[in-house]
Formats: sequence, C-alpha cells, structure tokens
Amino acid sequence: MALEFTGKGAALSSNGLAGVAKDLDVKAPEIWAVLGVETSGCGFLVNQRPPILYERHIFSRLTHGVFDDGNISDPSPGGYGKGGVAQYDRLDRAIALDRNAALQSASWGIGQILGSNFGLAGFTSVENMVAAMCDAEDNQLTAFAKFLKSSKLDKSLQVHDWTAFARGYNGPNFAQNHYDVQLRGEFQKFSLGALPDLRVRACQIYLNFKGFSPGHVDGVAGVLTRDALRLFQKAQGLPITGLPDDATFAALTP
Repeated sequence: MALEFTGKGAALSSNGLAGVAKDLDVKAPEIWAVLGVETSGCGFLVNQRPPILYERHIFSRLTHGVFDDGNISDPSPGGYGKGGVAQYDRLDRAIALDRNAALQSASWGIGQILGSNFGLAGFTSVENMVAAMCDAEDNQLTAFAKFLKSSKLDKSLQVHDWTAFARGYNGPNFAQNHYDVQLRGEFQKFSLGALPDLRVRACQIYLNFKGFSPGHVDGVAGVLTRDALRLFQKAQGLPITGLPDDATFAALTP
C-alpha cells in the first residue's frame, strides 16, 4: 500500500495463538492478560497500522542528544501526547531526523515491543521487525513470544508472578502505572470468563479497516458489532444477518 507502515493487516489466527501458547508453555488467558494491558488486545489501528508508542528518551539516547528539543527528543521519559494514530505524527517527525533511531524508539504491535529490542524479538533489523508487525498479528505475537523467551520472562508468565513480569516487561517504574495489578486483573478476567472469539475479532478489525466501526475490538459479537456487520453486508449486497458468516468474512478479509 502507498501509506507507509501498512501491510497485509492480517488478524490473529487460531494457529498463531496456539503456536505461541505452546512455545511459551502457557495457556491463552496468560497471553490475553498481557495483550489486554498493553494494547487492549488489538494489534491494528483503524487505519491498518500497528499501534505504537513513541519514546522520546530512547530517541535522545540513540542520537546522543543532538536533536534534543524537549518534545521529539529529550533525555526524560514522557511527553507522549495523544495516543492512537496521533503517535505516528511524532514518529514521522523523528524519522525526518534519523529514521533508524526513530523506528527503534517506538514500541510496536499488539505486545508493544520496543524497536530497539528487535534482536531479542528475533529480527536482524528494526526495519524487518516493523515490516513483520505491519503484515500480521501472528507476526506481532511471535515477536512477543521470542522477546519473552530471550528476556527469560516466560518463566514469570508461567507461574503468574505478575510483579516480576511487570518489572521485566514494563521497566523498574512499573508500579507507577500499576502494571502488575492490571495484569493480575486481566488474567483473572480471562481465566474466569469467555476468551475472545477469533472469527468475530477478525471481523471487528476488518470492519474498522473498511470504515464500519464495530466498537471495541474484543472478539464479542455485541450490538455495535452486529450493527456494523449489517451495514457492511447491505453495502456488499450480502444477506443481512449481522453474523460473521463465511461469505461476510471472505468479503471483509484484506
């Protein structure tokens, strides 16, 4: 696609999720717990780009402070500005100064892997990592698993030591944002309740791409999702069922 940082935009597959769970020696609730805290469990924005968080202090460190302006580059963390698609505005400004450092200074995808950790996530360059993140949530999740194993955080995940996991995954200041508490809560939610329906979830992601808002991407076929499906089906001349049937799913899939 012409727009940079968009690729195939493939939603998470059952094989992708099962493969990562097996590789990490955990079950689905452990994975969804982390993803729920990091990105509310969705690896693509409405414009088909992976979610990012631009870190100005990483950019400052990688460029030795030569671009420090208190905004795009600064030795102190913070100054994130608006989330979602607006983060790419900050990234674009950094890319104009130093592309490689800029890509390494953003956290990417469903697991929010920092670009500078591309090696730990199994890639030979940050460019390769970003390209993979843009193509598929399966790639994003695989990178997440490789990062956990490289950092030996898979052990904390297996035994549900959320404090140790948050310290290693979110940094020494994890308690300021209560990451360990959030992780514990998300794990309990997914352990006791239903897990996301991956067919419904994929439809929600693809509906967003096509401009039919289904509400929150959560794998639950709620009222907003069913309404969005009906609108899409009507626009495509499909039977209006409000369900993610095979014909609708095929028409939605990029």
